[in-house]
Amino acid sequence: MCWDCLSAIQYVAHPYCSHCGDPVFGRVDEAFTCYTCSSATPHFDRARSAARYQGPLQEIMRNFKYRKGLWTGDDIAQLLLACVNSHFDVDEVDAVAFVPLYPARQRQRGYNQAEVLAAAVAHRLRKPLLRRCLARVRPTPSQTGLTAKARASNVENAFKVRRPGHVQGRSVLLVDDVMTTGATVNECARVLKKAGASRVWVATVARG
Repeated sequence: MCWDCLSAIQYVAHPYCSHCGDPVFGRVDEAFTCYTCSSATPHFDRARSAARYQGPLQEIMRNFKYRKGLWTGDDIAQLLLACVNSHFDVDEVDAVAFVPLYPARQRQRGYNQAEVLAAAVAHRLRKPLLRRCLARVRPTPSQTGLTAKARASNVENAFKVRRPGHVQGRSVLLVDDVMTTGATVNECARVLKKAGASRVWVATVARG
């Protein structure tokens, strides 16, 4: 990633929701919870994103996700790793998971961008990567353009923990590339908690 792109990235900074990490405009002098999280507490314990999904980062992420731009993966993973180290106690992370793709979609794309990022983070943190633990058990249409309510409905019961023993009593760091309303990571967190995970933290590169 060149210096021009790095300098144009808009990093997520205070103020933001203490639960989901959604940034807000204006001055907030103390920790607060956004209206969405206050109305319905998410299943994940905390979510944080490195930067806003706009400008050069948006184009870089699209290349990484849709155009096989895997050469950008290391730079993107560094952004994510910095976010993780800043917002989570990594000593308390027991394992790293990622939002899975439906198998047919992964075969079509050739890789899962969230898995690539999670593998890099797990390696740097020296934590186990749960590769076949969380599965997407039904295909879901793209979330792009959907309302928050439609996004939640779209991913309802779309995930399953195939190996509950790998998460029982463990603190799991769940990785994805972009978080918008949080519907996808929230549903993943729900099934991870149902399978016995003691805590689910969410880390994404960008916040839409």
